[in-house]
Parts: sequence; structure tokens; C-alpha cells
Amino acid sequence: MADTLGDFIDRCRSRLQGQLNSVYPASGSLPANLLAALEYALNNSGKQVRPILYFAAGRAISEAEQASIKAALALELIHTYSLIHDDLPAMDDDELRRGKPTLHKAFDDATAILVGDGLQARAFEIIADAPELSAEQKVKMIKVLAEASGFAGMVGGQYVDIQSTGKDLSLAALRAMHAMKTGALIRASVALGGIAAGASEAQLVALDTYAEHIGLAFQVVDDILDVESDTQTLGKTQGKDEQENKATYVKLMGLEGAKSEAQRLLEKALAALNDFGESAEMLRELGRYIVDRKH
Repeated sequence: MADTLGDFIDRCRSRLQGQLNSVYPASGSLPANLLAALEYALNNSGKQVRPILYFAAGRAISEAEQASIKAALALELIHTYSLIHDDLPAMDDDELRRGKPTLHKAFDDATAILVGDGLQARAFEIIADAPELSAEQKVKMIKVLAEASGFAGMVGGQYVDIQSTGKDLSLAALRAMHAMKTGALIRASVALGGIAAGASEAQLVALDTYAEHIGLAFQVVDDILDVESDTQTLGKTQGKDEQENKATYVKLMGLEGAKSEAQRLLEKALAALNDFGESAEMLRELGRYIVDRKH
């Protein structure tokens, strides 16, 4: 029987969950409250889309699914750190994340900042220590992940987002902001999967084109769900973008226009995989899942 997307997602999440213990420092090396905050952050799992995209990209290149679990874990740590910091009062000032109080609400601002800092550093350490990766692969991965996390990626995108609150943005400026804030780590996830599986340069280019369009589609759907869904389903405050007068795809294009844009981006993403065979089917299915999701 052919592997279903649900089976694949469950297997990826199970592999990832089995590695979470490797994140924690040696017993007794952290103050109890800091360790409790770290456990709170890591046990509040979300959709884990980024590591799943990583595994799917590796499968597209090498059907054996032997991509490094350590790199997948590093991606989830970077994503978790970014959410912890984005939720802080000085940033997006959110009180709810994945259906639970945000880390700074459950503990305090300083603890949340430090847990985020530690997770970011630990992500790079995990890749550097991965025995199944070559030195060349590690250098490539660390460079890609650092760029996606920094000024050209999430940090820069978050800054633009904060500075743009209450202002009118053009569609081009909105796309550029989200290509950094949301899209960069999604592109990095797919790139790392390709690198771990030994993709050629041509394959990496095709994977990146797919990821670029899926990354933007992910944010378009986020904007749609902020209008159409509810707080319980989303696990975070619904309608917050409108309340804060943030630039969104729905605001600029209308609800139906945003839905059409998500479909257009999906078609572009799928077209980038035309030269891949059956091995890329999970990437295709994940693209459809990202666009059709309800939370």
C-alpha cells in the first residue's frame, strides 16, 4: 500500500519526538526554573511543518528517507525560538501560542528571551555534532540556516513587520517582508533536506523554487485563517492582525483574492517539481496540505 501523507507526517513527528531528549543539557546543569521553561517550550508542539518539509525534500532526492534527524531537530528549535521571541511584549505581544499561554506569560519575559537564545545556539551545535553528516554538509547547512535566521531572513522580516504596523504596504513590499519573516526558514528547511540527501545543484535550485512559493503560500493562508478561523482552532489569538492594522494579503487583495493567490503560488511550487518523479510526491502533498489547512 502506498504511503499516505498522514502516515508520513506521523512518522516524521515520531522521529522528531524521539530526539527531543538530546536537546536538554546534562541533568543538574541548568537552574530548575530555566529547565522547566525549556521543557514547556519544547513540549508545546505545533504542526512541525518545517522538519516535515525537510524530510520530504530528502525523500525527493533519496527515497530511503535517511536524512539526518539532527538537522530536522535543529530546524524545529530555530522555529520554536522565533515564536518565543515573536510573542514577547516588545514584538507581537501575544498571550496565546499553540493553545497555551505564551512562554513569557507562563514564566516571565527574561526567561523567555533566554530560552529562545539558548534554543537558537543549541540548533547550530546539534548540526555541528551530527555524526552522520560530512564536514562539507555541516558547513553548508549552518550557512543556510544562519542566513535564514538572521538579518536577511527572520530577524529582518520581523523588524520590517513591526515597523510597518499601521502603515500601508504595497503587495511587493508585503511579499518581500514575508519572504524573509516566514519564507526564509521554510526555504532553509527544504534546502537542508536536499543537502542532507546529496542533491545536485540543479536539484537544489528546483527545490528552492518550490520552497519559495510554498513559503509565501503559507503566509497567505495564515492571513486567510486570521479572518476565517477562530482562536480555539488556531491556538493563537484570531483577528489580531486586523486589530493592530497590520498589512496582510487579505487587506490588500480581499479574501477571495488572497485565496486565489494561495492557489497560484501552489501551482508555481508544484511546477518546480516537474522533473522529479514519484519520490517528490510527499513534497507535492505537503504543498497542498499547507494551502488547504484549517489551522
